[in-house]
Amino acid sequence: MKPLKAIFLFSFALLLSACSSNPESLTIQKGDYLGTRGFDVIFFNNNYAEGKQGGIELIIHDDRIATNGDLRLEPSPGQWAPVPKLLRRDADKEDELLTARLVYPDSSKNAKGFNPIYYPNLNFFYDVNIEPGEGSSVIISVDLDEPLPEEWIGKVGFNLELFPEKLFGKGYYMDNTAGTFPRQPVGEMEPDAEGELQAKAMATGQKLVVAPEEKLEQITIENLQGELTLLDGRFIHNNGWFIVRSLVESGATEDAIRWKITPKIDTEWQRDPVVQVSQLGYHPAQKKTAIFEMDTLHSPSNTAELVKVKPDGTDEVVLNKNLDEWGQFLRYTYDIFDFSEVEEPGIYYVQSGDMKSHPFRIDASIYDDKTWQSTLEYFLPVQMCHMRINEKYRAWHGVCHLDDALMAPADTNHFDGYLQGPSTLTDYEDFEPVPGLNTGGWHDAGDYDLRVESQAGTVQKLAYIYEEFGLDYDQTMIDQEGRIVEIHQPDGQPDVLQQIEHGLLSILGGYDNLGRLYRGIISNKKRQYVHLGDAATMTDNEVYDGRQEGPQMDDRWVFTEDNPWRALGVVSGLAAAGRVLGDYDTDLAERSLTAATEIFEEYTNPEESLYGPGISAASELYLSTGDQKYLDHLLTSRQAVLESADQTGWSVSRVVSEIGDEDFQAQFRDSLTVYAKTVTEAMSKNPYNVPYDPAIWGAGWTIEEHAVKQFYLFDNFPELFPKENFINPLQYVLGVHQGENTMSYVSGVGYDSPTTAYGTNRADWSYIPGGVISGTGLIRPNFPELKHWPFFWQQTEYVIGGAATNFMFLSLAADDVLNN
Repeated sequence: MKPLKAIFLFSFALLLSACSSNPESLTIQKGDYLGTRGFDVIFFNNNYAEGKQGGIELIIHDDRIATNGDLRLEPSPGQWAPVPKLLRRDADKEDELLTARLVYPDSSKNAKGFNPIYYPNLNFFYDVNIEPGEGSSVIISVDLDEPLPEEWIGKVGFNLELFPEKLFGKGYYMDNTAGTFPRQPVGEMEPDAEGELQAKAMATGQKLVVAPEEKLEQITIENLQGELTLLDGRFIHNNGWFIVRSLVESGATEDAIRWKITPKIDTEWQRDPVVQVSQLGYHPAQKKTAIFEMDTLHSPSNTAELVKVKPDGTDEVVLNKNLDEWGQFLRYTYDIFDFSEVEEPGIYYVQSGDMKSHPFRIDASIYDDKTWQSTLEYFLPVQMCHMRINEKYRAWHGVCHLDDALMAPADTNHFDGYLQGPSTLTDYEDFEPVPGLNTGGWHDAGDYDLRVESQAGTVQKLAYIYEEFGLDYDQTMIDQEGRIVEIHQPDGQPDVLQQIEHGLLSILGGYDNLGRLYRGIISNKKRQYVHLGDAATMTDNEVYDGRQEGPQMDDRWVFTEDNPWRALGVVSGLAAAGRVLGDYDTDLAERSLTAATEIFEEYTNPEESLYGPGISAASELYLSTGDQKYLDHLLTSRQAVLESADQTGWSVSRVVSEIGDEDFQAQFRDSLTVYAKTVTEAMSKNPYNVPYDPAIWGAGWTIEEHAVKQFYLFDNFPELFPKENFINPLQYVLGVHQGENTMSYVSGVGYDSPTTAYGTNRADWSYIPGGVISGTGLIRPNFPELKHWPFFWQQTEYVIGGAATNFMFLSLAADDVLNN
């Protein structure tokens, strides 16, 4: 880092101080939110209320402590509760006033679309406004176009949700009455205006002081014209937060709600600097960097040190060199310390000024020593459906869902995104039991459903792992006939092949009995869907026998669809599995390849269907069968292949040398050359050198998926795609990522990892080793967040179909490439 940087930042800080007569005053920031040092009020920058990420959100000293400030129709809204539609946001920078225009209902979600919401018969428009008050205060007001119907008085109110985990055991004052935020919901219930039981208010009054004993977390909320109610939303929903609420009064329009929120902020506060290094460590031969993430006003250091911890516990500085200035990303500034020249094995840490990293290793075995093993030994077995999973004295879950599955009725728009059309597309009638579905498969994510693309994606990545790296690792006993899995009890069979078998039993069980692929298998009731606990207790394991619909009808439903893109994606998984299973299970391998070829033939006419997954399916089938017709398909779709290099180039690169058309090969290489430049450009936009483009979920899963494809491009075109294209994303997953929380995204792997995660055991505040979370989310416009909270599916959820198996693949790939 150059001394000029320090001079510039110091001068910039003096300029800010000189230009602001009141350093606490809130002003409109880039991205249209109110902010000052130590306090930001995010204003409808995020629109995901069901994920606790929307409306008005409060960030105090770089900690998001409140969210979902908006009018709601319930005291404790849940995942499928009605939410308003944001029509527009306006920023009046002259008066420092922000306004959001909203309406109930949201017509795009009302009983239709993905995750439909069923709205009551209530229609109204309103504005939410925020503006600076005195000092660091913010004033929130709500204006209704018309008064609410009288039957809705006492039901509609302004809610603000407070993050529970930071408040457990801390105090509050409601007016002059003191209380404590409990770790678990306790107390009485009482009926609400609809007669539904709700938690009795923790406190009521006009002024709430939250955490008065905390210097950097205290916040005061005042209702300037009425009453506040403090509720514990966890009574109704396990993932609920503490809620502050004020009701809209009869006849109210302008200033129907008016609150004043005042945090206690340190005007000279700076966020502590963060050193980001791999939670696992580094291979001697790889590029090794530590990233320093700092407040924009942090006084910089010019140099950093790499310190080795010797066997006797003493420290030795082995490298001291200048930091490289990277610049600003999101809301922080970054410097990079490159210590690639150090290759001696050992335990190290990095330090610079007041910044110090956690310890990490440099070792040639780093990616093959207690890394991917957790996923294969724990996560995949624990996710297995239709089996009992034992680990010595522990039972992870009992035999489950033996009553799978009933045909989902026609014209069903399921609450979790499944859609059954006007026909079941099979010979099965509504609610008719479908045989062959009570075997195989893995529970998807923190849910207990089986999505066909997740099953096929897991099978495909496991096949790649076995094929590329010859992984014959055996630590698990899997008995399909007895429906028993014993973790840490070898049975003489490669675990990867046994897991591939388990996935195929589900996919092919559906294909053979339905005559087509299933879309998914899922609970039919919300109460059943939100089940937390042993999977064996989710249903009675007895097949529905036509009794009157009611509590006895607990069997999951199977959905079908006619979706060429998804079907062709499954073809790739089936083809890869059939290729590697030959010596292990010839019959299952043949069935898999037969299904793959049949589905491919069904969905590759007309030619246009070869775009996207069809191109990859043709490549995969050629590798599995050697049949020239699949290369011919690629040649026939030459233009599509060349135009989709960013999506399918990785797959075609594995077979292009077999295509006897030199002109096509040259054109394909040209398309990859162009794509390689776009990859380099995308990775250069952040200090982590990964393609970072988050939506609502953390970007870890998509970064991993991209990296696996980059491995195949490196393997076949190393002059265009360097190994860093897949090793950097692996480092990102292992802790070299943005934000204060630098834990790895892999539970149980690394110095610090998510041991509170959104898995099937989330209600126990626990984790499943080897599960991979999506990771650090983006609270738009610029705040990275990864909370210790088991109910954030967009930050800490596990999934199959990628994620964990991608992590396995990348770890094995890094070990293979760096050691050869």
